[in-house]
Amino acid sequence: MDLTHMRKIISFDPHRGIICVEAGITLKEILALIVPNGWFLPVSPGTQYITIGGAIANDIHGKNHHKAGSFGNHVLRIGLQRSDKDEIVLCSEHVSQDLFKATIGGLGLTGIIVWAEFTLTRIPSAMMKTKTERFMGYDEYHSISQKEETSPYTVSWFDSVSTGKKFMRGLFSSGEFIEHPHENISNTALHIPFYAPDILLNDLSIKAFNSLYYRKNLQAISENIHHYVPYFYPLDSVNDWNKLYGKRGFLQYQCVIPHNDARDCIQEIVHCMQQEQLGSFLVVLKSFGSIPSRGLLSFPMPGMTLAMDFPMRGEKTLRMLSQFDQFVDQAGGRVYPAKDARMSGEHFRSWYPDYEQMLKIKDPMIESSFWRRVMR
Repeated sequence: MDLTHMRKIISFDPHRGIICVEAGITLKEILALIVPNGWFLPVSPGTQYITIGGAIANDIHGKNHHKAGSFGNHVLRIGLQRSDKDEIVLCSEHVSQDLFKATIGGLGLTGIIVWAEFTLTRIPSAMMKTKTERFMGYDEYHSISQKEETSPYTVSWFDSVSTGKKFMRGLFSSGEFIEHPHENISNTALHIPFYAPDILLNDLSIKAFNSLYYRKNLQAISENIHHYVPYFYPLDSVNDWNKLYGKRGFLQYQCVIPHNDARDCIQEIVHCMQQEQLGSFLVVLKSFGSIPSRGLLSFPMPGMTLAMDFPMRGEKTLRMLSQFDQFVDQAGGRVYPAKDARMSGEHFRSWYPDYEQMLKIKDPMIESSFWRRVMR
């Protein structure tokens, strides 16, 4: 259902940092109001172009999970339209608690989110101070991650195709909002006019991209001051960037693995993709904190989360991702339903055992292709 016409701001308290909006409004539209008033979203993913309803239904996480948890941790109230109720149902931590917890991360199954109220985060300006550090391998990444755990926002990228001494070399990025004169941000976006031919999506082009991206930082450690948009939403500057993956599109695979087994499992996944010669242009590595998620089916848990994009190459790609599932399952992790197009019902039910409670709470008239697949 397309609810993007429901984009009103119902109320905004600039003193307390509480906002109530209709579910179809995008993060970008909210940011246009709150940032000039000294506030930011409590949690933001890597794009501004998602709706608040989607943010809640998938209990999104961001670069500050270790400090703030997921989006659902900041939701105060939800107005929900169900097929078995004539009026909009109000749910919160204190009213209809079971429905509230099922709706956060509930994949849209509990009803239509009509509006939501949530808290914001105070910021001194729209400008950020960021630091980027090179690392060589998982152990060096982990050392930097522990050193920078006090930073409000952290995220890492690593080279998925290099081997030997360059195995898992990457860039660790941390950032914080600072008091600084505002700088205008360019609204000019690059546009991808056509689908890239399959001949460009090969091991050589992926290797070249990874090598160039790693070398974009000439120094081992670099610090910059800039607007928040390039740090939080780098891909938003490229319209139709998905066309770079060709007409067959791409699959994104995101998992989380408990800290104790993360090193071995992640390295096993990278070795597997190198063996299959199916590298990824975009690999994101991030440490999740210990703040528990509210939702029955929420994805975040304490551990390391790994996200990768793969050009769709048919059965070869699907077989490799199924192998990843086995690694993740053996390590006690799980895969993110919000970005999934192929996980098995057996794995979903094992990774999200509270699905049985969801079956009792979900709206009786709402179904989805995902839910039908994983309930088989």
